[in-house]
Amino acid sequence: MVQRLEGRVAVVTGGGSGIGLATVRRFASEGAKVVVADVDPNAGKAAADEVGGLFVQVDVTDEEQVKALFQTTVDTYGKLDIAFNNAGISPPDDDSILTTGIEAWERVQKVNLTSVYLCCKYAIPHMQANGKGSIINTASFVATMGAATSQISYTASKGGVLAMSRELGVQFAREGIRVNALSPGPVNTPLLQELFAKDPERAARRLVHVPLGRFAEPEEIAAAVAFLASDDSSFMTASNFLVDGGIAGAYVTPL
Repeated sequence: MVQRLEGRVAVVTGGGSGIGLATVRRFASEGAKVVVADVDPNAGKAAADEVGGLFVQVDVTDEEQVKALFQTTVDTYGKLDIAFNNAGISPPDDDSILTTGIEAWERVQKVNLTSVYLCCKYAIPHMQANGKGSIINTASFVATMGAATSQISYTASKGGVLAMSRELGVQFAREGIRVNALSPGPVNTPLLQELFAKDPERAARRLVHVPLGRFAEPEEIAAAVAFLASDDSSFMTASNFLVDGGIAGAYVTPL
């Protein structure tokens, strides 16, 4: 593996499973020191132990805990180079706007959007002190496209992540801090597997629209995150990096 991240310090939220775990492994394989942030102490610690990193248990919706996460990172490793703000949820009670209650709406907004706001708010000052940095915020292809099988709060939250990433990327560009949104298509993670188990018809409706004919593997998304974290993407900021198997570019899928 090319050591593009040698000597760099990275924080990954939601690092105990799915895309986050795959990215923890990819960052470490490319030479980074990795701080794994997760609300689940078992999964988070296992991920950190696997790569010789640091685990910090954190509720990403709690401002003081998020602030402490980045301070602990700098206290431990001396700096912050990369923040992959990836934690998110997609609960079953987030559905059509006609059936989704305000409690479900607010819970998803808090975890998926407010947490990214908090992570950026407390990561950026450390990157300013360092004179550079790369922030990657997990949005989604649904921030670009509409779906008839709606998850209204999830979609709105990811649209917010996309817009916020764009604005931050512009605001801090002259300070050497790059901020990009990563927009994955459907990924073969526990969240998607749960959808298949609970509603195979709804899941199948998603798969039929993927030109590549399959869902992404977490490692494929992690490869995109590593690119955005590295100097290979040094002229990219305020962008929407779609890794969606061609969904957003398709009128119809191939036979």
